[in-house]
Amino acid sequence: MLCKNKGGITMFPQLQENPENPKVTMQTNYGEITIELFPELAPKTVENFLKLSEKGYYEGVIFHRVIKDFMIQGGDPSGTGMGGQSIWNKSFEDEFSNQLFNLRGALSMANAGPNTNGSQFFIVQNESLPNQMVEQMIQAGYPNEIVEEYKKGGTPWLDHHHTVFGQVRLGLNIVDEIASAESIQDKPVKDIVINKIIIS
Repeated sequence: MLCKNKGGITMFPQLQENPENPKVTMQTNYGEITIELFPELAPKTVENFLKLSEKGYYEGVIFHRVIKDFMIQGGDPSGTGMGGQSIWNKSFEDEFSNQLFNLRGALSMANAGPNTNGSQFFIVQNESLPNQMVEQMIQAGYPNEIVEEYKKGGTPWLDHHHTVFGQVRLGLNIVDEIASAESIQDKPVKDIVINKIIIS
């Protein structure tokens, strides 16, 4: 049974869809990925992502880094992994939460160290964790529900290093396909493009 807080929302919003949260549909040349965002727990990060999406910042931008059994990364208009800016034209701070985790399907901010968020993001694709890592999470006091979810995949070593601000609700198969694309030094040989991000 998930704990409920005062708003009746689960303690761990990634585990249960909340129709009140904003959603975006990322239309790519591989298919659509629908993601629920968590403005209550990562307000500034969600605001940045939504406003960049609204103004078409991500249109035509590629996934410049894809690593199977890890993640897919995009959001840099230069396509190099070195560029991209927030809506404030400067880096902004991390928004870590003990209620959000880098589970399989998590949408997280890419960064170059603490408090260096801009426009780049990644979606966690990893499908399996070694038992040893699961044991380490139990020893570290991770909540049972989260340990169970991590058994389906994720990147717990990124927790509290990258701001989690969304969770894929539809199109995880598309994420898997993108992660499996042929690449050279983690960059896809053929461009994988975000055509548009639609906010609902």
